[in-house]
Amino acid sequence: MTNIGVILTLIVIFGGLLWLLVRSISGREVDRRIIFLFIFVSVAAPIIFQITFKERATPVVEALFANIDGLPAGSKVLISFDFDPAMAPEVQPMANAMSRHCLEKGHKIVFMSLWATGQSLMTTTLSRVILPEFPEKVNGVDYVNVGYKAGNEGVLNVIVSDFKKMFPTDVNGVPLDSTQLFRDIRSCADLDLIIALGGGRPGPKEWVLFVGDPADVPVGVGVAAVVAPQLYPYFPQQIVGILGGVKGAAEYEQLLIATHDRFVDMETPGIDMMGPQTLAHVVIMAFIVIGNIAFFRSRSKGGSK
Repeated sequence: MTNIGVILTLIVIFGGLLWLLVRSISGREVDRRIIFLFIFVSVAAPIIFQITFKERATPVVEALFANIDGLPAGSKVLISFDFDPAMAPEVQPMANAMSRHCLEKGHKIVFMSLWATGQSLMTTTLSRVILPEFPEKVNGVDYVNVGYKAGNEGVLNVIVSDFKKMFPTDVNGVPLDSTQLFRDIRSCADLDLIIALGGGRPGPKEWVLFVGDPADVPVGVGVAAVVAPQLYPYFPQQIVGILGGVKGAAEYEQLLIATHDRFVDMETPGIDMMGPQTLAHVVIMAFIVIGNIAFFRSRSKGGSK
């Protein structure tokens, strides 16, 4: 059924585009509602027929994956959820994938947020990924959720030298001094890696400026696609790797599946979203080509007269 759906989708889309091309060349105007219909089909069909594409990781994604994969078991990783529900469709899949990766490699994770909205999104990762998939991991030993703290860059200025001064307890009120994970963590300088997820302020750039550079701790980032280009100048010196948008999440998921048999059947929202996005982009580019062909065709006819 899936293969038939794929074939039918491609026939409808590319057959329709060919018809539009012929119609445009002949000088007939194309109703914009037809364009909307094509976009609808290109987005809906991959969802209905589960059309996906195999992703090939880019160097910036591979670098972050290799950094996490290469850390020795027991390394301490901080993941900060600095985003809101509007960015969650792009960033949440990254958070889930990297949390899985860290726990599978035996790393210890500190979860926190500089955004108030990040607390609920952090809970989503814990309840839907970590607790059901890693029941053997113990809260306070393998991971700690210290929750949200207001103060933006002020929080970073404190935890870079004294973490427990800003976060004396975890989100449940348990003193960090009583947790096994924080026995060897006094400040961010004692971390082996920081993963900043987000796209606003405070976000990845602030983590680099106020914590990564001063404490000499590697920083990896996962951000909305529109923010990623602003961070490329920091790679690879200040930032060890970048996941940008759904594409970055899908690439990371593909790497996990390819290197860890445990994750072959895991949920892959990033990969699943790339089907509609890829097909919609192909249709948009086809419309651009058709529009330009029609324009230059009409222009040449006008010139010949």
